[in-house]
Amino acid sequence: MKKFKIKTGDYVQVMSGKDRGKKGKVLKVLRDKDRVIVEGLNIVTKRVKPTAENPQGGLVEKEAPIHISNVMLVDPKTGKPTRVGYRFDENGNKIRYAKKSGEQI
Repeated sequence: MKKFKIKTGDYVQVMSGKDRGKKGKVLKVLRDKDRVIVEGLNIVTKRVKPTAENPQGGLVEKEAPIHISNVMLVDPKTGKPTRVGYRFDENGNKIRYAKKSGEQI
């Protein structure tokens, strides 16, 4: 299983693509495809057939996955994109921290 520095619930910024510069919360991490789904970003329109839940059918807008290399975690202190590092706290637990400010994530 692959290890990513971005997890579900993190606040990230898109670094390249049509939504470059926009920020959002990670809804899901797709480990097998190296992609993340970010709330409100990379919106695509999908046609759906009428079903019991959606008797009208029609066009539905939803978030599409973005490759994980195109997003960066937002530093909680400065609000700017940052790389992620790991260190151990006094109890020996492994924690993530923002490399720019040193703030724990």
